[in-house]
Amino acid sequence: MTSNSTATDTTQTRTNWQVDYDADPIEIRDPVAEALGVLEPGEPFVVTYRDAVKEAGHSCPTASGAYRIVQLGLDALYPDDYPVRSEIEVQTAGPQEDAAYGVMSRIISYVTGATGDDGFSGLAGGYGGRRDLLCFDGFDPDTADPTFRFRRTDTDETVEVAYHVSDVPSGGPAIGNLQRILDGSASDQQREAFADAWHRRVQAVLRDATLFSVEGV
Repeated sequence: MTSNSTATDTTQTRTNWQVDYDADPIEIRDPVAEALGVLEPGEPFVVTYRDAVKEAGHSCPTASGAYRIVQLGLDALYPDDYPVRSEIEVQTAGPQEDAAYGVMSRIISYVTGATGDDGFSGLAGGYGGRRDLLCFDGFDPDTADPTFRFRRTDTDETVEVAYHVSDVPSGGPAIGNLQRILDGSASDQQREAFADAWHRRVQAVLRDATLFSVEGV
């Protein structure tokens, strides 16, 4: 066990992250992980925004918005306890092929475990199964903003979370340096200015609760 832990720590140390994010982690239980001895019974996985970035392959207001959507939704559904994978159904207000809903649903699925018909069906008898808990175009929202619903299958409680993307800070003119970065013509100063502006937008999404609304359904 010691050698495996050491190897993992070394790998994480080698990862050259260029930015640090101020975001609370999400803690969530997984009955299958508990049954198979990955976690102690009752103890949660700890999922960070960095984990979400690894899943998406990038960090942007869409990815950070998805992280906050699922975080706020789970906090509302489980105010006094850990959320539980296999007991969380997710509905989106848009289609899977939509650029925003597609990226967001991948991150939300990563956190909650909720999947479509290709997901984990559970241990013997379906224990801990997460298949068919993610549904696209599941409802008609009252807003054009990206909107998701989270339902506890054990209590049937449901909350709806909307992300007010039009209120996200613009980032200013430095965002325009992206095209120069992509075509290789950007100076070091332009790269730094873009990165600073871009990640300030991401951080704003991670910390500004007014960019989201949460209500019971």
